Amino acid sequence: MIADKNFKMKTNDQHPGFEQFRFLFFSELLKLPVCREKIKNRIGKLSDLVFLHKEPYPEAVGIYIEHGWGKPTEFIPWSKVIKIEDDAIFVRPPDSGDVYPPFVDQPGWILMDKHLMGKTVLDIDGRQVEVVNDVHFIETRGLLLLVHVDISFGGFFRRWGLGKFELVNSNLISWKYIQPLSVEDAVSTDKVTLSVTKNQMLELPSEDLADFLEELPNEEQQVLFSALDTEKAAETLMEAEPRAQRQIIANLREEKARKILSEMSTPQLAGLFTVLPHDDVTELMAFLSKEQAERVRNILSQREIQARNIMSSDYVVAQKSDKAGDVLTAIRGSGRDPKSISYIYVVNGDGKTLLGVVDLRDLVLAQEHLTMSDVMVSPVVSAEEDDVQDDLVEMFVKYQYHMIPVVDRNDRILGVLYHNDIDNLISQ
Repeated sequence: MIADKNFKMKTNDQHPGFEQFRFLFFSELLKLPVCREKIKNRIGKLSDLVFLHKEPYPEAVGIYIEHGWGKPTEFIPWSKVIKIEDDAIFVRPPDSGDVYPPFVDQPGWILMDKHLMGKTVLDIDGRQVEVVNDVHFIETRGLLLLVHVDISFGGFFRRWGLGKFELVNSNLISWKYIQPLSVEDAVSTDKVTLSVTKNQMLELPSEDLADFLEELPNEEQQVLFSALDTEKAAETLMEAEPRAQRQIIANLREEKARKILSEMSTPQLAGLFTVLPHDDVTELMAFLSKEQAERVRNILSQREIQARNIMSSDYVVAQKSDKAGDVLTAIRGSGRDPKSISYIYVVNGDGKTLLGVVDLRDLVLAQEHLTMSDVMVSPVVSAEEDDVQDDLVEMFVKYQYHMIPVVDRNDRILGVLYHNDIDNLISQ
């Protein structure tokens, strides 16, 4: 946030070569007389300023004048503005007739007074709520750009004509942290609900995005969710509250739904399906493979969930004779999900019998010529395929591993259990 009391005219009078610019507050312009070329030709007062939503800063496109008493509004294009003085705004005559055409809203337009002033700004994690008390512009090269909103009491005082006392410094937030996902988001609610840009939103942790989704109305929620890539969408969906999950699923297109479900583990799918209406569950089940659908049904129907129902096939194995350096090179070029390579499971020549485990950190530090049998730990803490939920929870609590392999009675690795999947079961 930037505090700036000195917003008056700054010019190049003393420094030739630097362009002229000045800062203005919307509260200083609101209700100013609008005059055609001369002060005596007053046509009304500025009721609002109209800006076009664009990157990096919205640009003024015109002046809105509302006369009241049933008289039509007037819209003066910004190209007609001659200058802004302390006591009036001077404009050129309309191209034809004595009055300007009535205001007609256009896609991408934002009205400062109607859509921003007095709106609340929610912090990204919902912990802080502020009010837009004023809007801050920069005027340069004939353009008027929206650069900040002011959430200070100083802005509040200016709104009520007390700015001359300068009791409190301004507290300005750059527009890039206030932009809505779309202009419609700004005009349809009493809140400016986003405190970062759309691109920045997509870089946030999934849990933060989920919290934010829960704050948005249904339509805006869908706009944000549709902008997420498949993996981020799946993670965010699982972090959201059941109400938001139901809303999102109800509006998902089939193709998007298929892709999102493909990113989710069996326990995650089961956890999601427990909060959805029956019709939605039936429709989504059709998007799963026969095997996975059966495993999900087993979880939903069984009170004693077994390890075989929730294990994942996403894990890394290596032969006991493989060199540490070769395994590390293979992992680097594999493009695998980082969560699947916390441990490397060492198997016998048959590719299945579990002999040991190597922590990725130990592999990174190992000398390249050493074999996996040289650096592995044995025996391996493992679960059996018919171990039930309570046993699995106890195992994760005791050992605090990120993942635990699942084996059959002959110690052949069948899959792995992820700590997050166990957490999902507990939270159901």
